[in-house]
Amino acid sequence: MSASDEFFVGWSDATPPASSARTRDFVRVALLGALAVALLAVLGQRRLEPATFEYGVVTTLEGRLATDPVPSLLVPRPGSAGGVSRYPLVRPFKFGATADVAGLDGRRARLSGSLVHRGGLTMVELVPGSIEVLDDGPGSLPPPSAVDLGTATFVGEIVDSKCFLGVMNPGRLKPHKACAIRCISGGIPPVLLVRDPSGTSTCLVLTDSEGRMVNARVLGMVAEPVEITGRVRRLGELLVLAADPETYRPLSRP
Repeated sequence: MSASDEFFVGWSDATPPASSARTRDFVRVALLGALAVALLAVLGQRRLEPATFEYGVVTTLEGRLATDPVPSLLVPRPGSAGGVSRYPLVRPFKFGATADVAGLDGRRARLSGSLVHRGGLTMVELVPGSIEVLDDGPGSLPPPSAVDLGTATFVGEIVDSKCFLGVMNPGRLKPHKACAIRCISGGIPPVLLVRDPSGTSTCLVLTDSEGRMVNARVLGMVAEPVEITGRVRRLGELLVLAADPETYRPLSRP
């Protein structure tokens, strides 16, 4: 060993200059590597689609109640002359609003709730007990007519509409399966989530061939790929797919 060689002693207060330099270089490289890995992980994540739950913000709405195919409030469409928007209604937590609108189909009402929206669809999480039935006045809102779009086949995933529209994001796939089953069990309307080749999502409210809710009958197929052939109709912004769950065809996930 030459006199210029360094000898590191662990209990010494001072580290030899060359050893210090090598340690600093190693730490710099390790930190840069960790930052690069973190950046690649972030860039590799799939971006979430915009979805909003106005939690804690209460909005008061006035319109006409509807029970077909799901509890909804029909309101004048913003920015449209004579247009009607249909806002599905749910209760807080994991419960539907069927009991809240029982016997009130077609009645004018005022209610309060928090908005949940994604894309062109808006849902209202009711403030319990806020529905106030009103007398029909001049210019009352007529229900929009249903548009029959014929029979079609779709491949997608059954999700609960409340979480998917914004209460949780992404609100789909197996990580959300248990939550979706509980929501649908509690009366939240199930929908079929379909994506086109560009990744744009479309939701179709699921009913049976008689137009009845299918919640209890689809629990075993939630968050799994499924093929459904049925009759499609448009009710305002809502697309409704009518088919008996016994005809759904489960598919294997790729």
